[in-house]
Amino acid sequence: MNIQNRLETGSVIAAKGVFIDNEWTPSPSEKTIDVIAPATGAVVARIAAGNADDIDRAYQAARRAFEDGAWGKLTAVERGRLLTRLSRLIEDHADELTALEALDTGKPLKQARADIVSCARYFEFYGGAADKVHGETIPFLNGYLALTERVPHGVTGQIIPWNYPAQMFGRTLGPALAMGNATVMKPAEDACLTPLRLAELAVEAGFPEGAINIVPGLGEDAGAALTAHPGFDFLSFTGSPEVGTMVQIAAAKNHIGCTLELGGKSPQVVFGDVDLDAALPSLVNAIVQNAGQTCSAGSRLLVEKSAYDRIVGTVAERFAKLQAGTPEMDLDLGPVINAGQKRRVERFCHNADSDGIEIIAQGSVAKDVPEGGFYVAPKMFGHVPRDNALARDEVFGPVLSVIPFEDEADAVALANGTDYGLVAGVWTQNANRAMRVGRKIRAGQVFVNAYGAGGGIELPFGGMKKSGHGREKGFEALKDLSALRTMVVKHD
Repeated sequence: MNIQNRLETGSVIAAKGVFIDNEWTPSPSEKTIDVIAPATGAVVARIAAGNADDIDRAYQAARRAFEDGAWGKLTAVERGRLLTRLSRLIEDHADELTALEALDTGKPLKQARADIVSCARYFEFYGGAADKVHGETIPFLNGYLALTERVPHGVTGQIIPWNYPAQMFGRTLGPALAMGNATVMKPAEDACLTPLRLAELAVEAGFPEGAINIVPGLGEDAGAALTAHPGFDFLSFTGSPEVGTMVQIAAAKNHIGCTLELGGKSPQVVFGDVDLDAALPSLVNAIVQNAGQTCSAGSRLLVEKSAYDRIVGTVAERFAKLQAGTPEMDLDLGPVINAGQKRRVERFCHNADSDGIEIIAQGSVAKDVPEGGFYVAPKMFGHVPRDNALARDEVFGPVLSVIPFEDEADAVALANGTDYGLVAGVWTQNANRAMRVGRKIRAGQVFVNAYGAGGGIELPFGGMKKSGHGREKGFEALKDLSALRTMVVKHD
């Protein structure tokens, strides 16, 4: 698949403006942002640089749609049918969207295609769930009927990151729309071509005006304007803890709720009795998927000391064979997103070298990759000190930290020994140990003899500690994207 040809011949949205009321309208600023392909470093398109005026126009469109428009009048089953229709359109346009996602993010084509499949699955799942959110009746005083129902917040604002733009489009909009909210999304300026194209497919699916509004732009302009706008009823943000703090402060000032997913330093706890053949693919892939630019990346490999050499040696052998390349090469990983992210990853590795931390294994960058691309060879560091930045801070790159532990208690202390608590894996053939250790780890998701489970659209996802709060995915997301209303009716 020739990605550049797909970009030139496909229905690509570049410099068309902002998407409001099912139409592209110019941003009054007339400013644009260059879209840079991570694989080449070349400018491949330009998008509008939305601002506060654009955010307000998008909000007003969403408010009209929710209060008085066709969107607010739809029943739950009608909303579900629209979501399902969009899912099918995404599947129909999978080749185009895969090429666009790979171009925009640099990830291998097989990973980009998996992201498009996941995006379609989100809308399929929430399309089926839209009319299955039920309230309850509550035993109360004689002569009264008390009941609860879940109702939409109203207008929700979604700010999504650059690492999984297509997936995040489905992950955040799917439950919001299923519950009847009208939405305004601010995609990341580093990668947002697929969300812009998906907005067009939503029109084709039949979504009414104002249900979905997209305002591309810089975080400090469009993003800050969205979070500070006094009209929104709920916010959803995925990104860094630092920006997440600002989003939560802005939400608090407007007395609204928010879901925050803020990253992780996720451990994979490997005991000596592990089935290493079964575990090996997950132990490696969990840190190199999307070039390690994944909030749930298994970036810490915690290995039982008594089996350290055997386990680490096997992982290192596989790690040394990893290759980074262009999306078309379809190798283990692609480039990181931009020059700044490349410098960040290289800085972590340089500091680790300066601290005398051993490089156990290192992958490579394929020959003949474009010189301007942002490629980083994956690295595996061993016996990383527990207080080192490599053991505690999120690198967001293909860098694996290996740390030995003594026993179960030490493994739990080490797994919980960072500010984050997003995902964890426990690898052992001892079922009792798996339960003991897994239930003591403070993380929003804990996998036993698995990791990630294929994206897990059905599985509630979110963090503890500085990994954020609230839950996305599964039915729990429908609760976050709605409010509980209690009705009490006196009939005697």
